[in-house]
Order: sequence, then structure tokens, then C-alpha cells
Amino acid sequence: MAGRGYQGGGGAGVTLSVVSTPSQELALTNCAYVSTADIRRFPNALALVGDVLVFALRAHDAVTGGSIALNAIQRRQAKVSAGDSITVSSFIPPDDFKLALVTLELEYTKARSNRAEDLDAVLLAQQLRKRFLDQVMTTGQRVPFEFYGTNYIFTVNQALLEGQESSTPLDRGFLSSDTYIIFEAAPNSGIKITNQKEAASSKLFKHKEFNLEKLGIGGLSNEFTDIFRRAFASRVFPPHVVNKLGIKHVKGMLLYGPPGTGKTLMARQIGKLLNGKDPKIVNGPEVLSKFVGETEKNVRDLFLDAENEQKAQGDHSDLHVIIFDEIDAICKSRGSSRDGTGVHDSIVNQLLTKIDGVEALNNVLLIGMTNRKDLLDEALLRPGRLEVHIEINLPDENGRLQILQIHTSKMKESSFLSPDVNLQELAARTKNYSGAELEGVVKSAVSFALNRQISMDDLTKPLDEESIKVTMDDFVNGLHEITPAFGASTDDLERCRLRGIVDCGKAHKHIFQRAMLLVEQVKVSKGSPLVTCLLEGPAGSGKSALSATVGIDSDFAYVKIISAETMIGFSESSKCAQICKVFEDAYKSQLSIIILDDIERLLEYVAIGPRFSNLISQTLMVLLKRVPPKGKNLLVIGTTSEVGFLESVGMCDVFSVTYHVPKLKKEDAAKVLRHLNVFKEGDIDSAAEALDDMPIKKLYTLVEMAAQGPSGGSAEAIYSGEEKIDLNHFFSILSDIIRY
Repeated sequence: MAGRGYQGGGGAGVTLSVVSTPSQELALTNCAYVSTADIRRFPNALALVGDVLVFALRAHDAVTGGSIALNAIQRRQAKVSAGDSITVSSFIPPDDFKLALVTLELEYTKARSNRAEDLDAVLLAQQLRKRFLDQVMTTGQRVPFEFYGTNYIFTVNQALLEGQESSTPLDRGFLSSDTYIIFEAAPNSGIKITNQKEAASSKLFKHKEFNLEKLGIGGLSNEFTDIFRRAFASRVFPPHVVNKLGIKHVKGMLLYGPPGTGKTLMARQIGKLLNGKDPKIVNGPEVLSKFVGETEKNVRDLFLDAENEQKAQGDHSDLHVIIFDEIDAICKSRGSSRDGTGVHDSIVNQLLTKIDGVEALNNVLLIGMTNRKDLLDEALLRPGRLEVHIEINLPDENGRLQILQIHTSKMKESSFLSPDVNLQELAARTKNYSGAELEGVVKSAVSFALNRQISMDDLTKPLDEESIKVTMDDFVNGLHEITPAFGASTDDLERCRLRGIVDCGKAHKHIFQRAMLLVEQVKVSKGSPLVTCLLEGPAGSGKSALSATVGIDSDFAYVKIISAETMIGFSESSKCAQICKVFEDAYKSQLSIIILDDIERLLEYVAIGPRFSNLISQTLMVLLKRVPPKGKNLLVIGTTSEVGFLESVGMCDVFSVTYHVPKLKKEDAAKVLRHLNVFKEGDIDSAAEALDDMPIKKLYTLVEMAAQGPSGGSAEAIYSGEEKIDLNHFFSILSDIIRY
């Protein structure tokens, strides 16, 4: 420890009797006094007293031999009384023992009530350097002094030696003419420091640098940089600099984005980074009360500590952080609630008053978090209130890698992570996974690894901890188990093409190739972030299967299908809200595809009348023209069997391109039948001739009906290749079908 090495008197200390300082003036010098004879034992005139503090020694005639004179504060810190004996050793300082910076907390020697006094930091620093030059100051040491006729005590809160980066509990060093002194006023002392020229290295943060990975934050370095610049950069500098700039600190920020992306985690870690008061974390509904006026009082109480400290310390008060989770629960747009009490409006009014009212606080930072920014009152979001809006979005591939590294770091250190686990590959495979979903994947993988060590036949069997290994296969199983909320709806898409996709002619192949070119256009184009395509054709011609195949083969992170079957029983407004939500979710992903399946069913079209929903129609037309946010590209594919109706309502005009998906011609039907391999080779052309101008969906249905055989039970043998469909039976089935 710096400065703890000492020697003298043959390497051993001497025992002296403690007496009081001869006079009050000497008590204010911070020196220890011995007799003229005893001081010769200490060649540097520095003594380590009681192995606690280092004092400068002075000789005084009033002190008898074998005694050391200490003032009351020195005796209190050395834990001795007058008349006790104490060990005193010669102190030899090491090299580079000058203090670069020292932080002193000031208070009156005698507490004074209702007294406020301004102390000029520059004059005070000059006085202290002059009086205590070349004296050793130790962290935690209390020193009395006199300034302009008033007695004060300062406590050394921080002592940094030259070249030292952080303070340790017992740092000490010489106070030199170059030592930088920072003054702080003790709480409720009534002292106010003015003209303080602090170092730019503020005490706002606990650590000198931020390691987001150690804080458990991955993939959010850009967002954290924005938060620091907007909310904390001005607070790092001393108050007089901010006053000269003529600005006010940012008092609020809003973190918004999809669920599970790390908003709450970031807010909590910001609170841990800050020195001073612990953040107050409030879940939105917690402030609500059934009593009239109690809710508003709960809001006021959140700011009470900050109010009291600002009154006592002014600009030098600590920063108070208040974190509102799910702030949309209590700060809805005023006038939107229909409960009749107006309590939500009162909460918004109370918050606005506290943040930006007549007696606004300058030592508060309010952090709000929400998934629904659109629900918040606009007045709360303007500059001066929650003015910093940071979107916490889904992590990119590098961010996902950081998150996976954070969640697997401990198992890697403990050698539980198998060498075959490739986190880079996992990051590439987890498109549109949020941070919470990636954590779920890791937990799922671990559960597979742990389950291998458990015998369900004998749960009392001893477990072998050393053999636990989380492998790449465990992570792959975890990916199948945890699916992203904003990912591709692969199951829904596969249901649209239960029989797979087959070569059914040049026309269908041409349309598929054109659609894939649109996918490529969306990927690389910078001038057309929105591309829309309409597939029209007879019912059963394969439009849904074609669009689903495009969605699956695109490898886009977000692919969703909007169909009427998922909205049975919904009102018009509910359907519009559901459709809007899918589009809003798509805007959160860089590359997205939305499939509008059977648009006429979405519009509730009925030929008799005709009747359709104008509300849904207008909603779709607006969304199909709405350009996605910057950096987000979207492909919308619509399917319809009623293109004439869509033309009459103007829906066709909003699509960039329209493709006609035809029925199968006889040569196309022959290709499909050869692929199915259920007819004899000589019967295929005859069957295909009968299937001319047939939708592919109806073709599959007819083949399956014929495969059952005249009396049933033949399907398994036919599909296994043991038997073939009888052509006469097929024609008989065909004659039963009424063809429109």
C-alpha cells in the first residue's frame, strides 16, 4: 500500500504518552507535537501514529519528553484518550508520493441550524495549500481548520497519487502546490461551494469505463452511446460549465421497442453505473390507488428525496434516477381513457409539473420504458420532458453473437460448453430473435444437456457433474423449441403447400421466377423499399402455395401471412388493428414479406349486393402505399380469385405488379401426374387430356379420391407404387365432379 512502508529507531516504533495539544491555534494545524529531545528520533519529521494516520511532527517546549500532543479529532481517529500510550514510528515516504487529486467534504466544527454560507472554492483551495503544504493526507482523515474566522472540518473522501487511476481505502500522499482539490459540502450542512472548477472526470459514474458485456448488455452499444451523449455528457462536466453554456440537463428519456429487446435491462444497468442514490424502479400500475388523490401523491413522493436534496445542495446534489417500467399503463394520452375518473390524466399532469413545471427539478433523470410509444401523451414526449427517444430494436448478427457470448460465458469458464458449439453460426441462424428469446434458446439447450444426465427410471441415481456438456445439437434443438415472435411463420406457410411444390408448367415457373426477382429487388434496392405484387387467378390454381414458397425460399427474417381464417368472428375494427399490427411488426425487421391471402375474404366480399368492408379496404390501400421506415424493406404479396371486384374498388391499382396464375393445361397436368407416379405410363396422357383446364388443387383432390379405389382401401398400395389407379375408375370419379 502506498506510503505504508516505514522504519526508524532501529526499525521499531517508540511508545509515547498521549496529551492534548498545548493551544487551540496549534490544534488547527493538523500537526502532532513532541518535545525537542524526542523529535530527533524522527529524521523526516513524519510519524505514523498508531498505524493509522501520518502526521507532520513539530517540537514544542510545552510538551514533556515521552509524550505526543494530539488534538481531539486526531485522538478520536487514533482511538486513544489523553493519558493513553500509543506506538509512534518514523515514516519514510516512497517515491512519487505527491497527490494529484484530493476530494474534501466540508462541514462546520459545530453544527449550525438554519445557516447557509457560500464558500469560494478557489480562495479556500489557496488557503488550504498554504496551511497544509507537504502534509500527508489519508483517505478518511478528518482535519480541523479555520477560514475567515470560522472553524470547519474537512474529511478526505478521495486521494489519488500522480499516475494512479482509482482510489483504494487507505491511499495517502503529500498535499502539494499542484494538487487538484475538489470540495463537497456535507449533507444538510448549509454550506454551498461556489466557483468550483472541477475536473472533467466527474463522480457521476462508479467506473472509469463501461464494459457493456460485463453488465450483461449485448448488441446495444450504439444505443448506449446515444443515451450517454444525450443524457449524461452534460452531467459529467461541473455545474459552472453547464451554466456558462446556458443549457439544462436532460431530465427524461424513453426506451421503446419490441418486447424482450433489453429495455428494462438497460435501464437497470444505467442505475447501477451511477454513483449516489439507488434508482427508484416503479412498475406503471404500482402508483395507482383506489383513494382519491392518493395516486398523485404517490407520484409526488417519487420526487420527494430529489426535492429535499436540491433545496439543500443546489447544483451539487446527486442525480436521482426514477425508472418507470410499462409507462404506457399510466401515461396514456389525455382524454383517451373512458373510466370517468380522469386519474390517468391527473398522473400525466403531475409528472409534467414535476419534470418541467414552475419548480422543476434539475437533479432528476426519468427513464420510461414501453412497447407502445403510440399510446403515450404527446406532451410527455416533447423536449424538456421525456425528450430522448431511443429505439431498442432487434439485435443484428453481431449483437446476437454478443448476447450469446454473455449467456454462455459462465458455462464456457466452467468447461460445460462443448468445443463443437459455434456461436457465430448460431448468431447467423437466429435472425429476428430478441435478447430474451436468445436467452431462452440457451436455457432450452442447457435443459437438453441436463436431461441426458438424469435417469427417469432412478431419480436418486448420483449425478456426474463433470460429464455435463452443452453441445451444438442441444442449441439446434433449442432453436426448434424457441421460435421468434418477429420471425417467419414457417408452420403457417407450410400449411399453404401441404403437398409441396412441383413443376406444373412454364406459366407457373415463370411467375415463380418473377416473384423471386421481386425478392431480390427488395434485398438490394435502395430506391424502392416497398414492393407489392398481386397474384390473381381461379380458385385452387396454386396462388397461396406459390406465395408461401416465395416466402420460404426468400430466407427473409420476417414472413407473415394474413388470412381471414385467423380472424373469424373479429369485428371490422379488430381486423384492421390486427392487419396494422402485422405491418408494424414488419417495420421492425430489415427485410420482411407479408402475404395477404384471399384478399376478397379479408374484405368480407359477397357477390350478392355486392357487400364488402370499406373500412378494411381503405386500411389495406393505405398500408400498401405506406413507405417503410428508413433501412426497412418490405415485399407484400396478395392473392385473389376476384380480380374484377378488386379492380372495381381500386385495390388493383395499389399493387406494383399483377400476375395471372392460370389453370393447368393438359401438358401441365401430365407433368404433375408423372411426378405423382400413380398412373400407368400409358394412361397418363388420357388422364391429362381429361384434366385439361383444371386448377391444380382440384387435380390433387381428384387423384386422392381415385386412389381410394372402387371399394376403398387401395390408397396405401397406390402411393407405395405397388398398384396404379384404374383409368376407368378415375373417369368415373371425374364424371361425378361438376366443373364450373
